[in-house]
Formats: sequence, structure tokens, C-alpha cells
Amino acid sequence: MSRRPTLLATDQPARHPCPTVKATGLAHLIFERPDLGSAEQFLSDFGLTVSHREKDELYLRGTSVAPYCYRIHRAKRARFVGFGLTVACRDDLLRLSRLPGASAIETASAPGGGERVRLVDPSGFVVEAICGQTVIPALPHRAPLPLNQGDQPRRINATQRPPVTPPEIIRLGHVVLEVADFQDTCAWYTGHFGFIPSDVQVLPEGSPAVAFMRLDLGDAPADHHTLAIAQGFMATYSHSAFEVIDADAVGMGQRVLRERGWKHAWGIGRHILGSQVFDYWQDPWGDKHEHYCDGDLFTASSPTGLHTVSPDAMAQWGQRMPRTFTRPRLNLASLWALLRNLARSPDLTLRKLITLARMFG
Repeated sequence: MSRRPTLLATDQPARHPCPTVKATGLAHLIFERPDLGSAEQFLSDFGLTVSHREKDELYLRGTSVAPYCYRIHRAKRARFVGFGLTVACRDDLLRLSRLPGASAIETASAPGGGERVRLVDPSGFVVEAICGQTVIPALPHRAPLPLNQGDQPRRINATQRPPVTPPEIIRLGHVVLEVADFQDTCAWYTGHFGFIPSDVQVLPEGSPAVAFMRLDLGDAPADHHTLAIAQGFMATYSHSAFEVIDADAVGMGQRVLRERGWKHAWGIGRHILGSQVFDYWQDPWGDKHEHYCDGDLFTASSPTGLHTVSPDAMAQWGQRMPRTFTRPRLNLASLWALLRNLARSPDLTLRKLITLARMFG
């Protein structure tokens, strides 16, 4: 796969020289669901643990010290609302609160407390910037299985028998969004939260199609991407990813979810950009959730890579990405969004949509 295509039709997403703040972590996802019971059942089978429950709200966590990583509000229709990002200090919240459309600094009522500023990105997703959240005791999880690797045996007179249970989610790793306003949305996150594009995938004529963006943690290693933004015809949730301890946990997740009747989306395989061993599943509303392990880590000094986008660029091995994985949900609302965004978005053209459809449709 080419590191730098020969033709770049437009500027690519790039790191900002002086962002408003630098986010320090991905805190949580925010969803609305008409049935909290069904949501809880899927997410429990997936490997999350309920940390707090109210009549119309549900909070779930991994085994890490974060008080929650998944928040659900009861609503008439299912939708993805947005996500939370942690920042280092209250001064960061003050800077963010001065941005157009931002809320004042508020006391957060969710588990862990702290303070927050609520913003809306150019594609309409809510972003909650949080600081001062109280951590809670970590939950136990099994250690990674010792592997006999070629000429380095580690397991003698012992067998491998991982437990047949939902895999223990350690933490929320990343979220992927599809947007019509690709460049403005990428620039908003690099300019206001300091995200660094780790890799950008471009179409054959050179226009960007996907940006995998990591946190700027300086010399500390950061996940290859905490946020990924893909060119689409409307603003929508693509998927979220949750880290488990090892590849056996990914495999056991597939067994448990399949036996309990949930719908498989894609996997098992290993990604190219990010290198994660992955497996994707759909919740009761068709939204994709990924188990992963063994992802790449980069410091802030690593440069941005440019690559040509194609179905073959999605995985090193394993199942080829199914056509259904990227197929949009077409209804009157999405068709109206398509027509509206074709008319107004500078990033969206019929030619680009046809190219993407031929590649992945």
C-alpha cells in the first residue's frame, strides 16, 4: 500500500500548530435508545458492566478506573448523540467555553462528577469536554494468556482454557464517524482538541476519504486513532471500539455473542492502519461495536501517512470486509440528507459518492 499517493487533489487533514486545547482521552459515548433493557443485554454480553442505573439513564464501564464509558438516555428513537473527551485542567475548559456555541462550564451530574463544557462539532455531534472526574477502583480482569511462540516456550505442562464468558472490556478505545463536511469537521478536532492525523486515506484522484486521528500526548504513546472521520453523505455513527486483553478474548467474544444470538458484522481479522486484531458486532439497532486488541501506539513526533483507500486496505488477513459493512441505511430522512448535502457541502460530490459506492458498495 502506497505511503504517499502521487496525486493530491486537495489539502489533507493536518495537525494544528496551536490548538485551543489538547484532549487527553476519550471518556465516553452518548446514545439515545427506546429500550434500555435490550441495550443493557447486548452490552453486557459484549463485555461491559453496568456502573449506574436510573429510570431513564444507564451507565456502563470497563475494567479500568473510568467511572463509565457508555451512557444511554431513554428516548423515543435510537440515535448516536456524541462523546466525551477529557482535558487536563479547568483552564482548558475555560478556553473551550469561549468558542462559538459552547456552553459555560457546568457541574457534571454523571458518575465521577467533575466539570464539563458542551460543544457541537460542524457535523452536529455533541462533544463534552470533561475535567476533574473522580476515578473509581478498577475491576479485576484475567491476565493475557501465556503463548508458546516458536523457540520461546512459556507454557509447559499446562493447557490453554480461557473462560467461556463475555470478554472483559478494559476500556473504550475509539469512535468512528461518517460526515458530509469532512474537511471542516477534521479541522475542528485538530484545531480545538489537538488531534493529530496518524494516517489519511485518499481516493484515486487524491481527495481525502478517511482520517485516523490520535491524541497529542507528547512523548507518551497514544493509540493510532482515538477518533476516525470518514467521508459520507450525512453525519452518522460508524462504529466504536473497545479494547480487550488478547486475541483469545476477541475470539471468545465471537463465540459468546454468536451463541447468544447477536448479529455479526465483520471479523475476525487484523487491520492494516492501526494493526488491531478485530471483530465487529451489531447491537439491537444495527449500530456496530468492535472488540480489539494489540493496536499500534505512536508518540506526537510520528508523521502522518497517506494511503490510497480500497477494500484491500482494510485488513492484513481474515475475512474480507463485507459489502454490508459500509452500506448506508436508506430511508426518507437519509435520502433527504443526501440531496441537501450534495447541494451545499464543498466536500461532497456525486462523482465521489459513485467512487466510494463502487469501492465498497
